[in-house]
Amino acid sequence: MAYGINRVILSGNLGADPELRYTQSGQAVLNMRMATTEPYFDKDGEKKERTDWNNVVLWGKRAEALAPILHKGSQILVEGRLQTSSYDDREGNKRYKTEVVATNVVLLDKKNGEQGRDEHQPSGSPGGSTDDIPF
Repeated sequence: MAYGINRVILSGNLGADPELRYTQSGQAVLNMRMATTEPYFDKDGEKKERTDWNNVVLWGKRAEALAPILHKGSQILVEGRLQTSSYDDREGNKRYKTEVVATNVVLLDKKNGEQGRDEHQPSGSPGGSTDDIPF
């Protein structure tokens, strides 16, 4: 039997502050709204941009760790998979939503003062790279 691949990689900015909530069983869930912008040329050769909005969900300890760090405008890279679920709205109509279930989030923002930091400064000290964060 052949299996498909469900893999998503997005790079963009958060359009709002993320929302950290907990399920009834105590599992942390972080909901994020992420904008990805892509340049293109129209039929007249004029450069334009198209922005797509994606709902991203992150679970568990990573959700708890990232909630206080991320904010509206944060630039991130997300790896994960697409998941579609359905629900009934108030009028009883079946609705569908597709979201990215994140398995990895990479912070792309520059920390304050990082641009002028001493190259010999240990990476774990203040002013170090966001690459040092273990998630």
